[in-house]
Amino acid sequence: MPEVAQSGYFENVLVYSLIIFLIAGIIAFASTPLIKTFAYKVGAIDVPKDSRRMHNVPIPRLGGLAIFLGFIFSMLLLGPLDGQMRGILIGAVIIVVLGVIDDIVPLKAWIKLIVQIIAALVPVLNGVVIERISNFNMFSNEAYINLGVLAIPVTVMWIVGITNSVNLIDGLDGLAVGVSSIASISMFVVATLVSEPATAVVMAALAGSCIGFLPYNMNPAKIFMGDTGATFLGFILATVSIQGLFKFYAIISFAVPFLIMGLPIFDTLFTIVRRIARKQSPMHADRGHVHHRLIDMGFNQKQSVAILYTISALLGVTAVVLTTSGELKAMILIAAIIVCVLAGVQILKMASEHQAKIEAEKEHTENAGNKTDDAAEDNAAGESGNAENTADPAGQNEKES
Repeated sequence: MPEVAQSGYFENVLVYSLIIFLIAGIIAFASTPLIKTFAYKVGAIDVPKDSRRMHNVPIPRLGGLAIFLGFIFSMLLLGPLDGQMRGILIGAVIIVVLGVIDDIVPLKAWIKLIVQIIAALVPVLNGVVIERISNFNMFSNEAYINLGVLAIPVTVMWIVGITNSVNLIDGLDGLAVGVSSIASISMFVVATLVSEPATAVVMAALAGSCIGFLPYNMNPAKIFMGDTGATFLGFILATVSIQGLFKFYAIISFAVPFLIMGLPIFDTLFTIVRRIARKQSPMHADRGHVHHRLIDMGFNQKQSVAILYTISALLGVTAVVLTTSGELKAMILIAAIIVCVLAGVQILKMASEHQAKIEAEKEHTENAGNKTDDAAEDNAAGESGNAENTADPAGQNEKES
């Protein structure tokens, strides 16, 4: 797309966002069946081989290519392509190529980490850098902390961390892509409110791509987005949050992206701490993620995904409130959210346990009925046998006589 004046984006941000959202969504939706066929041809298939996987039949991966195509084509048509955005897109291409290879031929974790760091450095060297963060020291007169020489390492850690955090929550049908959609929409709203039209347009493109792919990924999933999609979504969310939200210079600027990405960040930190406590490698795969724990509590896939969607949406709303209404209202909202979520999870757990109890009683009743029928048949067979045994002596007597 030719360069468009920044003022044009301010005036037409909603129009641009809607158009780019629709273009991205249509491309992602239309290309997914083709990607599915391609995945079968190249052998990018997820075979259920351990307890971490929630599906029972082989499912094609590479669905993230459809998300990428929807995003990249819509951005090339209507996106704000300045130097920083070009760096982000080049880094995203590296991430997608890495993901495609990994979905076809699984790579070692250290190889993926090195390539992810290289991909992160591309936008960083093009100016996408966290230069300052909010100062939480209430006794200091400085509102911000300038990172100085730590700016580049901190930025790379943020990008690589968020890239992998989205990948870690990609464990249930529709979970990661749905959470990424919610995060994109939340960032879009915040960016619009703080007059960051370029960020808003990019997030509209990402949300459209996610939602276009979502129908194929909802339970029961027809295709997975694989590492290709999960790492791509994490990379875009991480880099664009730096370009837009971290550079919104207010005390709450540091908290906003953390709230929006709160679910994958919490799951990642919880996973790392848990694995280290068990003296395992932080990269060791296990079945202890938040979504696994919900399944183990008795919720099915759809219920678990709905719970995590709700949490992600509430965190997004909190970020919007924090941006528009200040810290106090946001803290009150966060407290209310925590109470509501805990209460909701407990209610759903009780409902699931009640339903399981009803089904168990029903199964017990049916089994008891079957046993009664079997016993009756056995008794009937026994009586018939006795009658035959009674008749036999008479027959023998007749033959003897």
